Amino acid sequence: MKLVKAIALAALLAVQAFSQAFAADPENTLIMDLPWGQVTIEMRPDLAPQHVARIKELTRKGFYDGTPFHRVMAGFMAQGGDPTGTGTGGSGVKLPAEFSGEHFVRGVVGMARSSSPNSADSQFFIMLATAASLDGKYTIWGRVLDGMEHVDKITKGPESENGMVAKPDKLVRMRVAADVKK
Repeated sequence: MKLVKAIALAALLAVQAFSQAFAADPENTLIMDLPWGQVTIEMRPDLAPQHVARIKELTRKGFYDGTPFHRVMAGFMAQGGDPTGTGTGGSGVKLPAEFSGEHFVRGVVGMARSSSPNSADSQFFIMLATAASLDGKYTIWGRVLDGMEHVDKITKGPESENGMVAKPDKLVRMRVAADVKK
């Protein structure tokens, strides 16, 4: 029993060390400013290199600044990244799917898409809860490291409207941590 506990503890410590080392990479860390607080997102180029590169490119252009969280479903997810706020807008560049074996759990950040697997553009969603039904069907490109309490405050839309928010909260600003002046 002691051996099992020791192995479990060693595995946990290894995962935490890897997570902290990976998250310490400012080139793959996003800082998302919401009206009431800051959210830190660890990007995962090991899972979705093309998606991470595109998110960083759009972020550096200021594309996400001021965009609404247009679709937010309690107990599911908060979706943003559409400058039109309709759910049909984007940057105009489609990305090929980069599905992985990772799971859609609370805090995971994935790419929204249409029915075509290769249709992700600029829209993303942050999981408010676990949704195994998305596993292997949507690209995971990051996870929230800090500030989930701020994500939880994003205004939810009515279930009857598929989570579409009439007066959506907006993402104030998003930056790549490597670009933030100290």
